[in-house]
Amino acid sequence: MRFVSSRPALFLAASALALSLAAPSLAQEAPAPAPETSAEEAQEAEAQDAEPNGDPVPHIIIADEPETPEEPKVTPIPAEWAPIPLDAEKNSAFGLYLAGRNALTSGESAVGADYLSRVYALTPEQPRVREQAFTAALLAGDLDEAGRIAPTDPEVSPVIVQAGRLVQAVQTYAGGGARRANAELKVAPVGEPHDRAGFYVQAWIAAAAGDWDRALAMPPAEFDPVSALVARGNRARLLEQRRRYDEADAEWRDLTSHALAGALFRQSYGEFLERRGRRDDALVQYDAAVAARTADRRVMEGRERVLSKARPPALLNFREGAAQALRTAADQMIAQRAYEFGAVYLRLAQNLAPSDNTQLLIGQTLIQGGIEPAGRAALAHVSEASPAIYAAARVQMAISLSKTGLDDEVLVELRRAASVRPDEATVAYMLASQLLQMERREEALELLNGPLLNTADQGYETHFLRGAAYEALDQDAQAEAELWAALQMQPDNPTLLNYLGYLWVDTGTRVAEGAAMIARAHAADPKDGNIQDSLGWAQFRQGQYEAAVVNLEGAVDKEPANAEINDHLGDAYWAVGRQREAGFQWNRVLTLKVDDKRRGEVEAKLRDRLNQNPTGDHGLGSDD
Repeated sequence: MRFVSSRPALFLAASALALSLAAPSLAQEAPAPAPETSAEEAQEAEAQDAEPNGDPVPHIIIADEPETPEEPKVTPIPAEWAPIPLDAEKNSAFGLYLAGRNALTSGESAVGADYLSRVYALTPEQPRVREQAFTAALLAGDLDEAGRIAPTDPEVSPVIVQAGRLVQAVQTYAGGGARRANAELKVAPVGEPHDRAGFYVQAWIAAAAGDWDRALAMPPAEFDPVSALVARGNRARLLEQRRRYDEADAEWRDLTSHALAGALFRQSYGEFLERRGRRDDALVQYDAAVAARTADRRVMEGRERVLSKARPPALLNFREGAAQALRTAADQMIAQRAYEFGAVYLRLAQNLAPSDNTQLLIGQTLIQGGIEPAGRAALAHVSEASPAIYAAARVQMAISLSKTGLDDEVLVELRRAASVRPDEATVAYMLASQLLQMERREEALELLNGPLLNTADQGYETHFLRGAAYEALDQDAQAEAELWAALQMQPDNPTLLNYLGYLWVDTGTRVAEGAAMIARAHAADPKDGNIQDSLGWAQFRQGQYEAAVVNLEGAVDKEPANAEINDHLGDAYWAVGRQREAGFQWNRVLTLKVDDKRRGEVEAKLRDRLNQNPTGDHGLGSDD
């Protein structure tokens, strides 16, 4: 059978699109032009601990730590809670706790966090409650509350305790307390597994507090090589802040000299050289990145900036530097698939230096970690300031919603993406795919035949989707032409072989040739139930009924809820004389999602061949 309506087929490259539309890197963002005032003046003002908070509502969660800690040794709750604690509204701690856990399970992170925070206020002696309230606050994005109740008990896992210490330090700094945050980190540095993020950010906090010895400290000897290089990149930026330009230049030169990691620092070194008025040297760095094929959008922008003698990018201030450091740490966590902590770091970065790019990354990271409701809530806060980033957020939202079957909402999100990126062909393709998924075929064809997609260099995917739309409208000649064009571009693609082969078999036009194509598709992808159904149906159409039964039974095992495959198996059973089993399969069809045309055909078979009144009762039927 054909299976273009399968969501994986329609959203095959969607995740890559959501990441690529906006294009910015996780660790850095494109710098703004330098202001007329000096960077040094900005830093002196910042060092007075007078920074506003401006915390947007975040949406993050910490998952359970990889190693299960021992259960904390606390007095049993019934002995401690006598009588049971009640709040001012007479709600019991037990009831609030259950309500909070239920809300979190349902994806209502803010509601769940509020309930657990109220439980903690009633039962501060319970370490586990405090830990859960802390993680729930992170899920809800309430960083101030998370910092206030961060667990310190020795019974709690160090993974959680050290996360709380990092949150407290960054939130103190974000609230204007650079000196206090620096003092806290000096007394109790952030430990594993958050020591990397703690060291990156503490350098910027120390600089904001005027503690330059700590700000310019070399990374610990036990740091892994990549993390040590990243820390030295922060040090080079801070040396520039301190006007120790020769030392900064030496640091950058050494960093870019590394055979494997040097490419990571060419953009930053080029920007430093631009600010020092050394445009020719900056161009050397950008050209080296181009030659090594490591140049991204920001490198190309830097190269163009040098050639046009435009203003160099601004030096990061302390808050921006701390935010970038946290984004880099998030990048490393995400690379290790620690998505929850990656999202925590990104949320802290967003609190220090809000940007739509970071907000997008928060949503994407949460969704990558399987925390879809919180991820969608984060994506909802991406503004339209940057059309590329807004479109990427809407596409990512659509991908997430498609997993829930909310087709109308998926369509809304894709239309929003298209409204700000009307010339983006990939968005148009995804929108056409969704319309076809919703059986709005004429609308899909309007897009597929429009100027964005119907181009001389269109890919096989567009030909395939257009062919599927024509086939669904019973325009077989147009469908065949498009599917054939797609197959010429991808001659071994099992999906294309199956789709065109099935069209030829089902219409009876080129049965033998279609059957051979389907056999090739099945050999390439033997686990696909839809392709195996096509193979069985091709055998049926050629009179090979016993072989058809075997393959159609295998297809039903793989796709038991597919009405068309069950119908085919019923026909094959009838052809080999297994009439009772044929009736069972046809009645089974009527219990599944089936279109009106097939329903009528199946009901007619039950009446005319078996003298049964169709009942749709899982195959039992009823005799007249």
